[in-house]
Amino acid sequence: MEFSTRGRAGSRRPRPLRAPPPGPAPSPFKPRPLLPVGQRGAKMAAAMRAAGLGLLGRRASALRPPGAAPPCLAVPVRTKRRLFVPDWARELSPAEREGRLRAAARALPEDRLERAFFLACTADIIDPYVPPEGDARMSSLSKDGLKQRVEKLKQTAASQLALRKVKDHVPDFSTKTFPEKAQEIFIEAHNCLANFNKQKLHSLVTERCYPDMVRGNRYKTIRWSFVESLEPPRVVHIRCNSMVNPSNLYGQVTVRMHTRQTLAVYDRFGRLMYGGEQVPKDVLEYVVFERYLVNPYGTWRMHGKIVPEWAPPKDPIIKTVMIPGPALDSSQEIKEHKEETSEQVQRQQ
Repeated sequence: MEFSTRGRAGSRRPRPLRAPPPGPAPSPFKPRPLLPVGQRGAKMAAAMRAAGLGLLGRRASALRPPGAAPPCLAVPVRTKRRLFVPDWARELSPAEREGRLRAAARALPEDRLERAFFLACTADIIDPYVPPEGDARMSSLSKDGLKQRVEKLKQTAASQLALRKVKDHVPDFSTKTFPEKAQEIFIEAHNCLANFNKQKLHSLVTERCYPDMVRGNRYKTIRWSFVESLEPPRVVHIRCNSMVNPSNLYGQVTVRMHTRQTLAVYDRFGRLMYGGEQVPKDVLEYVVFERYLVNPYGTWRMHGKIVPEWAPPKDPIIKTVMIPGPALDSSQEIKEHKEETSEQVQRQQ
């Protein structure tokens, strides 16, 4: 009979083990029911503990001194194989690895080939006004006069539609007060051209009109003056058009001006090329003014001039040329060259 050493501290008296409960012993050939996989490991550990680990624990407890902590025993037990692998432990696919590298890398802006640009003015005159022949003084009873009346009605109808669009963006615009303002811009722009004030000229004329005004005037002297206005200026044509998108609107107003001016142009040597300062001339002009309507801080600027086909030709420019000297004989040129060389040799000696 086996005895157990389990008991009080210091007691060596053995005591018999408990007898198993009465009942028929299980047959070794009787099939046992299958347990779930999770319970098999627990049952295996319990069987191992009952087979010998319990005795080892009892013997170890008898050998350790009283008051000491119980020892720890780690027994490897095979359990169910885990099919779930955490994200940090599983192997990443090439696409996932590339995505993580891109997310961890420094975010660089995309290289775009587009550049923002600003259209301050249009490149040409929108639907240019066609001045009637003879300044619309032909009789309406004639065939040509009747055509002029019909064409004028068409242009007036289109101008009224454009006037509504202009007033939507510029509420204080009026065809009665604008001609006087346009004439002031016209006079100030020509004074800046005569005085070579480029900074102020840029604010009075558009980028399309500026090259036409300053081209060829670098080595010239301009004397221009405004004498008087023969007729009050008036608006004869209004157009409004969009560029790139429908909301990008530009307005153009054509003003008829009949004035008296003086103009004199001198070359770089001070010789008169065109006109005269003491000779005023009557000038009939159709000047186009433009404004970028979307810009609330925009202003009206000179955009160009319309020259009618029936306008008289301009006075020709007085050309200054070099007066040719007398023609020399080739033998005479050689003789003069020899004389000059001989004089130089004598001076050196």
